[in-house]
Amino acid sequence: MSRVPGWLGRIGAGLTEVGERLDARRAAAEEADENDRNHGDDHVGKDETAGVHAPSSSSLSSAPTSSSPSPSSQSSPEGTVGVVRPDPASAVPWGMRVAAEAGWRLLVLAGTVWVLMRVISAVQLVVLAFVAALLITALLQPTVARLRGYGVPRGLATALTAVLGFAVMGLVGWFVVWQVMENVDNLADQVQDGIDELQRWLLNSPFHVTEDQIKDTAKSLREAVGANTDEITSAGLEGVTVIVEALTGILLTMFSTLFLLYDGKRIWEWTLKLVPAAARPGVAGAGPRAWRTLTAYVRGTVIVALIDAIFIGLGIFFLDVPMAVPLAVFIFLGAFIPLVGAVISGALAVVVALVTQGVFTAVMALVVVLAVQQIEGHILQPFILGRAVRVHPLAVVLSVAAGGMVAGIGGAVVAVPLVAVTNTVVGYLRSHSREAALRYAAAPHGATAAPVKPPSDTPPP
Repeated sequence: MSRVPGWLGRIGAGLTEVGERLDARRAAAEEADENDRNHGDDHVGKDETAGVHAPSSSSLSSAPTSSSPSPSSQSSPEGTVGVVRPDPASAVPWGMRVAAEAGWRLLVLAGTVWVLMRVISAVQLVVLAFVAALLITALLQPTVARLRGYGVPRGLATALTAVLGFAVMGLVGWFVVWQVMENVDNLADQVQDGIDELQRWLLNSPFHVTEDQIKDTAKSLREAVGANTDEITSAGLEGVTVIVEALTGILLTMFSTLFLLYDGKRIWEWTLKLVPAAARPGVAGAGPRAWRTLTAYVRGTVIVALIDAIFIGLGIFFLDVPMAVPLAVFIFLGAFIPLVGAVISGALAVVVALVTQGVFTAVMALVVVLAVQQIEGHILQPFILGRAVRVHPLAVVLSVAAGGMVAGIGGAVVAVPLVAVTNTVVGYLRSHSREAALRYAAAPHGATAAPVKPPSDTPPP
């Protein structure tokens, strides 16, 4: 019994010594934390750009715990100052912000183009008629200007030019139809003889084509025609609607051409009034340049098409290919569709030579067509059209394809001049904007730069 109190006393003394050691370690840790805290406060005070020093650790510890942190900084549980959070917009990478800004603008432009295309599709006949009138006006307007220079009144000069131009176009169309009707019977017999000759050539050719295969192919063609009789009949009925629309388009084109030739200058001045005043000088300068580009394109295309039609027509005429004159007219019209029209019209001439005169004549016709088209592409077009309407071949192909998909043959015809005119307008507006910016930068501070005067060229008629 006497040893128990002494044992308990030693245990109590040991616990007391352990508690003192723990208190000493806790005090040392608190002192180290306070030193680190004071060191961090010094850095925070140096980094403050507004000249406001961070509070000391004693003030932070004495602050009430119920106070809420400021929006720009947050206190950690130990009382240290947190990192300032940046603005959410500035946290987005610069490249992503630029892409987003460009993206929504592209969406707006795409929506605008889509609505514009829907409107054009709804009035496609009117748009194509007006564009055709612009092309014809670009061809005939120099004649009106020349007659005006000789002292002929404007109305009489316009009437004479319009009547003469449409009379020539009508005579060409009538001549083509007359030639086709006169030679259709003879052509049918020649086509049948040519098919028989082609059949004999295939039997004796190295392609190992048998007579049974030729008969099977002919039978399949007859069955296809018989099975699609209803579709062919419906297409013939739809042809009546097409004829009515074509006549309507021709009348609209004639009236539009007449008024553009007579009153084109005042129409252009009225159009300028619809443009905002800030953009009016640039548009007023781009208009005459666009008109010169369109005029150069139409004149050059007519000359190139005429040369193609004459030389290819003479070639197939001396090869005794039937309907050489209608084929030459078709080649002339096909030249107004760059690249694609020349290929189709030349292929038609070769096919007619093949089925009527045989393989040798078809090969010679192909040589004539390729030779003339190569001379056209490498000599005539660069020399006649020049740099005024130079468009990259890829742009030509893509524009013709897009125009054909949107508006058929009419869209394919107007696609390339539209691209050429757009290229001219965009180039001029870019240079005009650059000149205006240089004038504004060179102007005295506080003064308004003098507006760039539009050129004194004659506006589009």
